[in-house]
Amino acid sequence: MEQILEQSGWVMPLLIATAKALLVIVVGWMVAGTVSRLVRKRVNANPEIDATLGNFAASIVKWIILLMVLVAVLSLYGIEATSLVAMMGAATLAIGLALQGTLSDLAAGFMLILFRPYKLGQYVDIGGTAGTVKDINLFVTELATPDNVQIIVPNGQAWGSIITNFSHHDTRRVDLVFGIDYEDDAEKAMQIVLDWARADSRVMGDPEPWVRVTNLGGSSVDITSRIWVQAADFWDVKFDMTKGVKEAFDKGGVSIPYPHTVMVQRAG
Repeated sequence: MEQILEQSGWVMPLLIATAKALLVIVVGWMVAGTVSRLVRKRVNANPEIDATLGNFAASIVKWIILLMVLVAVLSLYGIEATSLVAMMGAATLAIGLALQGTLSDLAAGFMLILFRPYKLGQYVDIGGTAGTVKDINLFVTELATPDNVQIIVPNGQAWGSIITNFSHHDTRRVDLVFGIDYEDDAEKAMQIVLDWARADSRVMGDPEPWVRVTNLGGSSVDITSRIWVQAADFWDVKFDMTKGVKEAFDKGGVSIPYPHTVMVQRAG
């Protein structure tokens, strides 16, 4: 009996330490979430600070608190901070090799925040993946596609890819091509497109709308229009102009031909 008690004497301290560790983990996780939200709220409350920085700072604070929680949990099992540092130092090489991708994402996250190739709310294309930036944290960038599908891009891949930012500038150019029949009056068609562009208040006067014949295609004479608008009006103007010019062509007697083939038959 005494031997059994001696062998089981370590069980109770282990259970107590485990219970304390679980309590520390739960409380630490809650504190980390609460503090990170407060940091995000306080930083984003300043209009002079970009919201992207607030989210990134909140992510850093959360991970620092969780690291402190890890140290506290290990200390409950008798592992002192100095011993922990020594263990981490010995395991640095192994961890670095095992987490090359994660460490790369972490470093890339700092580079993204430092150079700001994109910010929250902007529509971007990252290496062929397009969407609106919803979040940037230490390890990943979260995008949402136009049909509201979530896409997670590791920061390492984002930093190493070609980034196209459609929202960086305040203005954008709308390019549209209209094909007319070879027998139609090109000058008349160009004037219809130009009049439509000038009549829309969303179209900028500087630079002025540009309309030219740009190609003689196999079935049509191609007229290209280039107009400048505010970035927020890009898609609305593009769709409205496509519909409006089609209706104006119908009223003005300008036809949009279908692709066709002319057959030539020679006698004999």
